[in-house]
Amino acid sequence: MNADDEQIIAATRNWLDKAVIGLNLCPFAKAVYVKKQVRFVVSAATTPEALLESLMNELQLLSDTDPEVTDTTLLIHPFVLTDFLDFNEFLDVADAAVEDMQLDGELQVASFHPDYQFADTDANDIGNYTNRAPYPILHLLREESIERAVAAFPEAAEIFDKNIATLEQLGHDGWDKLDVGPA
Repeated sequence: MNADDEQIIAATRNWLDKAVIGLNLCPFAKAVYVKKQVRFVVSAATTPEALLESLMNELQLLSDTDPEVTDTTLLIHPFVLTDFLDFNEFLDVADAAVEDMQLDGELQVASFHPDYQFADTDANDIGNYTNRAPYPILHLLREESIERAVAAFPEAAEIFDKNIATLEQLGHDGWDKLDVGPA
């Protein structure tokens, strides 16, 4: 790993620590993070095709790895799909890769991006920040882990609404003070 990759991972860990775990945006994240079961990978891809290859390699690796060793993977790709609309279109390609690899029902891909924007929202809507990260990230998750987490957290359906309320209370100034944006 080179120094740039180390800085990218450090910025991602900072975001995970302060926003995702610190604001409890994902109540399931802390357990796997403290057990060091999160794999951080920086893709050198500069084209969507190269990113797809990285994604498929990481999907296979995650599928083949004991969940006690690696439960989830953050595939960080700072050099491709930096435009949110391009990134958003790629998510269909990512889902198709999961199906093509016959991993649907086993793995899924979630998404984070510095300019994440939910449909029918203003770009600056604070609710978008639930999925904003310092770099574009494809989050590879095990379906089994999600099911266990949801079973252990009966209010899972309320997470999104709770996150919006948390961010509305925090506001843009509070988010900026977290210092979790792009490095």
